[in-house]
Amino acid sequence: MGRAVAIAAALVVALAFVPGIAAAQSVEGIGGTVVVAEGETVEEVSAVAGNVIVEGTVTGDVNALAGNVYVRGQVDGDVAVAAGNLELDGDVGGDVAAGAGSVTIAEGATVDGDVTVAAEQTTIAAGASVGGDLTYAGELAGETDGVDGEVTRDDSLVSTGIEVGPSVDPLVGWLSAAYAFVMNLLLGAILLAVFPRFSDSVADRVANDPLRSGLVGLGVLIGVPLVLVAVAITVVGIPLSLVGAFAFALAIWIGIVYGRFAVAAWLLAAVGVESRWLALVVGLVAGAVLATIPFVGGLLNFLVFLLGLGAFATALYALRGRRSPREGAGGQVAS
Repeated sequence: MGRAVAIAAALVVALAFVPGIAAAQSVEGIGGTVVVAEGETVEEVSAVAGNVIVEGTVTGDVNALAGNVYVRGQVDGDVAVAAGNLELDGDVGGDVAAGAGSVTIAEGATVDGDVTVAAEQTTIAAGASVGGDLTYAGELAGETDGVDGEVTRDDSLVSTGIEVGPSVDPLVGWLSAAYAFVMNLLLGAILLAVFPRFSDSVADRVANDPLRSGLVGLGVLIGVPLVLVAVAITVVGIPLSLVGAFAFALAIWIGIVYGRFAVAAWLLAAVGVESRWLALVVGLVAGAVLATIPFVGGLLNFLVFLLGLGAFATALYALRGRRSPREGAGGQVAS
C-alpha cells in the first residue's frame, strides 16, 4: 500500500541489521535499536533505527524512522513516525501521526490529542483512549468507543503523505531513493562487467526496435504471472511456481536497470557518446529524477522498464540456442 509499505520495506532492508543502542538526555541516533529504558527520562527522541523502544518518559516529542516503534512508557509531546509497525501501549500527551504497515493502540493506552495514520491496518483495542479525532487510511479494526472525537477515513493520506516531524520526514525520501539508486547501480555494474556484450545487445534491441521491445516487455509482464498461477494449481507445481516467482522478480529488477541503461545509451549515442558506464549512471540518475515527478515520471519510468524487460527477454531467447546470426563466438552477441 503506497507510501506506508514502501517506507516499511526500505526500513526493514536498509536499517534493521544496523547494530547499536543509543540513549541520551536527548536521544538522536542511528542504530539497530534505540531505547529509552524504564525509569529513564529524556527530553526528546529523534532516531533512525531498526527498532525504537520507549519504556521510560519522554518530556518532549518522539520522531522516528524505524522498522518498529514501541511506546510503552509516557510521551508528553507528540509521536510522529514512519515505520513498519507502531505499537502504543503507554500514554501520549500530544498527537500521534504515523505512516506505517500497521498501527496498534493497545488496551489501556491513552492519546490525549488527535491520531492521524496511514497504514495497512489500524487496530484500536477495547479500553484504549483517544482524546481527539481519529483520521485513518487503510483498514480499521477493533473498538472506536474510546475515541472522543470524530472517526474519519481519508485515503488521500496515502498519496499525499502525513507530516512526521521536521527532523525525520526529509529522511524518508532520501533513504529510500539513495538505497534504490545504490542497489540498482550495483546490479547494473555486475551486468556490465560480467556480461558486457549481452548488455550491448540489450541496448541495441531498444535502439533498433523499441516498439517490439516494449510489446514483448508488456507480454512478459502479463503472461509470466498467468503461467506461474497455472503451474501453482497443482501441488507438484507449487515449488516450481515459487522458484519461478523469484526468478521473475529478479527479471523485473534487471528489466528496470537494463531499461534505464539502454535508453541512456541510445540517447548518448545520438550525440556521439559511446560509453556503457556513463550510460548506466546517466540512466539511473534520470530514472531517480523521473520518480519524483507525479504521474508523468512514473509513466515514463514504466515505459522505459517495458523496453528493458522486452529487450532482456528477446536477448535471452536469441542466446538460448546460440544460433542467432548476430551472435559471436562463445554465445556472446557481437556489438
